[in-house]
Amino acid sequence: MIPSFLLVLVPLLPLLAALATVIGGRRLGPRAHLPAVVGIAAAAVVALTLLVITARSRGSAETPRPVDMVTTLWQWATIENAYAPADDSHAAVPGTAIGEDEYSARPFSISIAMRLDPLTATLLVIITSVGLLVAIYSIGYMHDDPGYPRFFALVAMFVFSMSMLVAASNFLLVYVFWEAVGACSYLLIGFWFKKPEAAKAAKKAFLVNRIGDFGLAVGVFLLWLTYGTLDFHDTLSPDGTILPGILGQTRLADVSGYVGGIVGTAICLLLLLAACGKSAQLPLHVWLPDAMEGPTPASALIHAATMVTAGVYLVARCAPIFMACPGALVTVSIIGTTTALVAALIGTVQNDLKRVLAYSTISQLGYMFACLGTGTLLGFTAAIFHLLTHAFFKALLFLGAGSVMHSMGGVIDMRRFGGLRKLMPITATTFLIGSLALAGIAPFAGFFSKDEILASLHSKGWPDVHHSAENKHHPTIPVVPSNPSQSGTVHDVGYRGVSEGNNHSDSHQLPDSVGLDALNQPAVWKTLFWMALVTAGLTAFYTFRAVFMTFTGPLRVPDEASGHAHESPSVMTTPLLILAIPATLIGFLLFATEGLAHFLAATPSFTAPSIVQTATASVFHWDLAIQGTLAAALGIVIAAVGHLGRRSDGPQLERWLGPVRPFLEHRMFIDQLYAAVIVRPTEAIAFLAAIFDKSIIDRSVRFFAHLPVALGGVVRRLQSGLLQRYALAGVIGVLAIIVLLAWRL
Repeated sequence: MIPSFLLVLVPLLPLLAALATVIGGRRLGPRAHLPAVVGIAAAAVVALTLLVITARSRGSAETPRPVDMVTTLWQWATIENAYAPADDSHAAVPGTAIGEDEYSARPFSISIAMRLDPLTATLLVIITSVGLLVAIYSIGYMHDDPGYPRFFALVAMFVFSMSMLVAASNFLLVYVFWEAVGACSYLLIGFWFKKPEAAKAAKKAFLVNRIGDFGLAVGVFLLWLTYGTLDFHDTLSPDGTILPGILGQTRLADVSGYVGGIVGTAICLLLLLAACGKSAQLPLHVWLPDAMEGPTPASALIHAATMVTAGVYLVARCAPIFMACPGALVTVSIIGTTTALVAALIGTVQNDLKRVLAYSTISQLGYMFACLGTGTLLGFTAAIFHLLTHAFFKALLFLGAGSVMHSMGGVIDMRRFGGLRKLMPITATTFLIGSLALAGIAPFAGFFSKDEILASLHSKGWPDVHHSAENKHHPTIPVVPSNPSQSGTVHDVGYRGVSEGNNHSDSHQLPDSVGLDALNQPAVWKTLFWMALVTAGLTAFYTFRAVFMTFTGPLRVPDEASGHAHESPSVMTTPLLILAIPATLIGFLLFATEGLAHFLAATPSFTAPSIVQTATASVFHWDLAIQGTLAAALGIVIAAVGHLGRRSDGPQLERWLGPVRPFLEHRMFIDQLYAAVIVRPTEAIAFLAAIFDKSIIDRSVRFFAHLPVALGGVVRRLQSGLLQRYALAGVIGVLAIIVLLAWRL
């Protein structure tokens, strides 16, 4: 029960910290950060402990024995016979393709269940560790802010929501905390709500993400209709039979356990839409650059290390579902690679340091989606590998940008300062380390994860070059009998690998029915590889353009700094120094030991037969590494020619771009296109609706409201109170009756 208890503690501790800050934050005053820092620090220690427990439980690389632990806390809702075929129907109930109760009714059961596996353990460590460093950094960055307690309450609440998102073992719970993370993001982006730009950016992020969230909501409904359950794990029915979960061992072990064709593709595309919203991929990427209006620590926490990776997590977790639909998989790669290239191009002309990093985040997330779409075990593990390295070096870069902004009196325009290495040596050194990691220069972290991404794309474009009879990097997981989850229990459910002769089921070969299968061709993958390689060069260019413009050349400080420009306090520089260590070493250590690849290969979603049989041997691709390094070196050289040691208050290389420059500076006019096609027509409809409401609806309501008053006024005139008038009215009435009767006769 120890892993079960620890798994619950990881989100519980930040939640308690958030509640404590809300209740007692004002009383704590300048120490309002204590509950959040202590709670997140404790959660980070627990998450690291869970990582060690999970690693030990899976055994050695030679004899792997992975563990998938599901803890059910309580039953949220149960509706018996929620889905049952009609009496005269012979159609099978969804979700019963595996088992003998094909035509029996199925309950709708939602439990509060949490799942610990290698993917969950890895992400929990990233979320809590980066969250802790950001919280510590915020002590110095936010110390004079009037909303100091509110900020730390939101940070702790965000860590809680994100932890529950990656630990939930049910699609409905994933949706609940998907929305909770979005709410925390909205509040953090609009933290300075009195600033119009921040309020507008928060609203934009909220509305754009609602599009992706709608896709997830519809996808969850379709998953229920297709599989008859929303649980990841297997469960027991009242009669003792196993009800296969969507990502449970029973379904994963069966090569025909997942639906392809139109229905399967629709599910995958809806999940992809949700992922594009949260991870800022085309065409829903427009909210992330504007989100930089929030506090810099919030940018580092949400938009560099954790929240934006939720889309990557969702696709990786649902890998077996995507494997049944090759057309949907190649769509993931196309969107990811295109986003990476587009964002990199826009980032080359940005002058706001935080916006450069924002477009870099979009581009690097595109890299992760690019290799996820390859549908290979190398691609899935490479995406998580890059997610991990990116979390550390991008958090380092964002916090470095915040240090610059703090010293420059809030100015973040790179054209207004330069030569800051003389004033801020620690910030300059750590920012350079983060930039080398982002550019993919060996031996820094980004080099190794970027190399695996390029290798996964290359293996799809040139399949004959990459082949091996034995998998050394990603071992096949042996078959271990599975046990369905029960409330309050922790169990070892085992993993099923691929035996010889197992192939994809016929369902995997079903046509997409939407024409996406035609894209799954070597020529398409070759194009995507070269696009990714060009992106690598652009990444190095815009990264070192920012380095040269900010830290080299003559010392220049904006007037807003008021002569007080200096290195940031130790409470801000210490997290920079700590983050610089993993940004330098973690890539080499994980690649050299192959520890992360072996560890992630034991994730239930990656043990499906369709994925395990794609595993390749551990081979370092020198040719790809050289190509990636040359592309990065070329980008750095061009950046140096244009910006190293020069005054950066005017355009350097940008002047040679001609008409392309305004095109990129205006973000390829994508925002303007959305404004013309969506925003303005919506505003016009709203304007017409307002006129209709005021002219027709309001007037109609007022008319019927005044009608009784008007009728009452007429009757009121007859009630004068004079008896003479009442008598006269009575006489007149009698005479009228007599006349009427006489006329009828």
